[in-house]
Amino acid sequence: MSNWSPPPIWPQTPRRRQGIWNYPRPYRTGIRAWVPSWRFVVGALLTGTSLVAGVLIAAWVNVGVPGELNTVRDEATTVYYSDGKPIGKFAAQDRTIVPLDELPPQVTNAIISSEDQSFRSHMGINPLGIVRATLNNVTGGDRQGASTLTQQYVENYYVGVEYATYATKLREAIIALKVTQQQSKDQVLEGYVNTIYLGRGAYGVEAASQAYFGHPAKEMTISESAFLAGIIPNPTYWDPRQGEDAEAQAKARWERTLNLMVEQGYITEQDRAAAEYPELVEYKQGSGDNKTAYLMEQVAKELAKPRPEGAGISEDRLATSGFEIHTSIDRKMQAAAYETMKLPEDANDDVRASLTSIDPQTGEIKAMYGGPNYSTNPTNAATFRAQGASTFKPFTLIGALEQDIPLTKRYTAVDGTVIEGWKQDPDGPDVPLYNFENQSWSSLDLAAATADSVNVVYGQLNKEIGPETTAQVGYDLGIPKADDDPDTNDCCSIGGNLANVLGTAYVTNVDLAHAYSTIAAQGYRTTPHLVTKVMNGEDLIHEGSTTRQQMFDEEVMAAATYAMTKVVEDGSGAPAQDLLGPDGTQRPVAGKTGSSNDNMSAWFAGFVPQLTTVVGLYEYDIKANRYEQIKPFGGYEQITGGSWPVMAWTDYMAKATEGMEIEEFPQYTPPAPPEPTQSPSPSISPSEETEEEKVMVPTGLVGQQYPVAASAIAGAGLVSQQVPVDSDQAAGTVLAVDREGQEVEPGETIRVEVSNGSQVEEDETTTVPWGLTNQDRGYAEGQLQAADLSPVVQEQPSDTVPEGKVVAVDPGEGSEVPVGSEVTLVVSTGPEGGGGEPSDDPSDDGNGIFR
Repeated sequence: MSNWSPPPIWPQTPRRRQGIWNYPRPYRTGIRAWVPSWRFVVGALLTGTSLVAGVLIAAWVNVGVPGELNTVRDEATTVYYSDGKPIGKFAAQDRTIVPLDELPPQVTNAIISSEDQSFRSHMGINPLGIVRATLNNVTGGDRQGASTLTQQYVENYYVGVEYATYATKLREAIIALKVTQQQSKDQVLEGYVNTIYLGRGAYGVEAASQAYFGHPAKEMTISESAFLAGIIPNPTYWDPRQGEDAEAQAKARWERTLNLMVEQGYITEQDRAAAEYPELVEYKQGSGDNKTAYLMEQVAKELAKPRPEGAGISEDRLATSGFEIHTSIDRKMQAAAYETMKLPEDANDDVRASLTSIDPQTGEIKAMYGGPNYSTNPTNAATFRAQGASTFKPFTLIGALEQDIPLTKRYTAVDGTVIEGWKQDPDGPDVPLYNFENQSWSSLDLAAATADSVNVVYGQLNKEIGPETTAQVGYDLGIPKADDDPDTNDCCSIGGNLANVLGTAYVTNVDLAHAYSTIAAQGYRTTPHLVTKVMNGEDLIHEGSTTRQQMFDEEVMAAATYAMTKVVEDGSGAPAQDLLGPDGTQRPVAGKTGSSNDNMSAWFAGFVPQLTTVVGLYEYDIKANRYEQIKPFGGYEQITGGSWPVMAWTDYMAKATEGMEIEEFPQYTPPAPPEPTQSPSPSISPSEETEEEKVMVPTGLVGQQYPVAASAIAGAGLVSQQVPVDSDQAAGTVLAVDREGQEVEPGETIRVEVSNGSQVEEDETTTVPWGLTNQDRGYAEGQLQAADLSPVVQEQPSDTVPEGKVVAVDPGEGSEVPVGSEVTLVVSTGPEGGGGEPSDDPSDDGNGIFR
């Protein structure tokens, strides 16, 4: 019998249905229950690989190489001094594109060594670098990138700087792979070196070389190349100008790059040992600096004008087209302008100084000073208008010379002379004209009157030739007409009133320099310009005009120049005598001072044969929107053209003409020098027989008091004979002068009819003094009291008359009133609610005192 028996029957556990999640695994115990099976692992890997491959394939298909960015072809336009040194740039991005073959090899070798050693061999991306950076970022290390030069090029050239995500980096890598298939390594490298940002506002190695080293990239050394390559990852914060830490980091990166260049075989150990840390130039923010910004603005305005005056180039084109703009600005002269035009510390903040120097033979502007700081004073003082004052008197002189009026002709020069048609109000009576500081001479010829800037003489001369002649001469010299210049309005047009000889019109420094350059060129007019040429690569696209047009006869201009030399030799421009030549002898200088009514502007416009320079001053309250009297500074009691402007002119010209040969003005046979007198000259007896030349009986004496007429007649070497005449004019008033304006023999007796006042009413009367309008209130009150009149002050706002000055007089000036009468002085309280524009009516200053 067998002992076998069947095995026991164990209870059966129901089989669990397998789902998506089958953990812990059945029939496994411990940790094995949680370990995936090989089938799961293989399946997961295959699935993941398929998904990644699908994503990559989809990305490869859908991501193409985009068109280049709009800005990558933008190049900065550089503006240069006449010697080729840069003034500044117009730039949307400061970039100058250079071909790769124009760069020395150390520039690109340094970049490859520092940024991407395998650039020449990889396919556009560095897979090992990507894995390394990804692991580092995932494990919490410092965030790293793995961009190759090609990827950086793609970012700069095609994509633009984006927020870095894995998606954007994937797109960038795909584009890099495709770009490598389509372009050579040199093409990629050329695009990279012209688009990479390297700090200091510079895009590309050419702009960076200028910004850091002050010279083009083709001159970069091994050491400079290593410096730029080293700071590529963080150029802003590794710029040594940021401080000691930044400088230490930049130097460490420089050393690292040099070491890598040795390892890569680009330089030798000897090259490495010889390398010295480069010296960097001072960083200048923006397109230049706060001084050269005035020049840059003027260049842009000049080029924006339509042809033929300009080039029709907009500021947008200037900022993106990479032009080379060469100017006539002389670096030495410009530096002299900066130095000499700095106002003393006690000058009012609203006082602005300006300077323009022009070559009279070509019209090239050699220096222009528009202000000390563009950021605080963005208005260019050289192109801002101020009253021309007595700088306009040579216009009248030239007009007279053209009408064959000689410099020897004499005119009465007595202060307060009444000239027919000289009015304060166009509809009012004739008013007296006053000289500077109320000086008087019995008579003067035109040369002496020019030297001393005598208003009374020039008022008579303007009456004689016609004020329209003065205006036309000014236009022909170069002062723009209102119709010719859209920026010129009625206030700035010379106009046809008698007062235009006193420079009541508003003019810019540049326009005044233009006019005086025409005089310096002996009547040949050119076009003032800064830009000499504009280059677009090798193509010349614009050239400044240097053509000359003869506007005046040379003999006329020689005489005018002679008269203007007397301003320096004998008159208000005397400080300019200190201008010396290389051998220490005095340079010939001609010019004219100018000081407007109440000293609201002051000028010295002068020239030597080779250079014309105008220095101007004005005071303008921007908040009140009005001109103000220039408040004295620098130790001067008052600011006139013969004070700070002529001193600054002389200091500047001494530097500007250093080493310049002495040239003489055209030969001119001067008249015998006049002998101006402050009192009547001794009478010459008619019985004294002489062979002297004839003299002219003075003009403009009718309406004057007899002592004034007698003084003028005696000064001309004649004898006056008073003839009383019944008249309703005040006693002593000159009614007629025998042979007035005619030439007579010296010593002759001139019959002068004088009112005896017999027809004046018996009641005692007096005359309201002339010349009260536009004067200070205190002065006007004193004049009324001296005339036995009682002043009454009434205040009212005025947009044209400064605060504290007389707006009107009632009864009017020149009125006959009883002694002791009240006379109302209407005194300005300034503009109502703020300042107003300067008056457009030049006659507002018709009674002013100009010099």
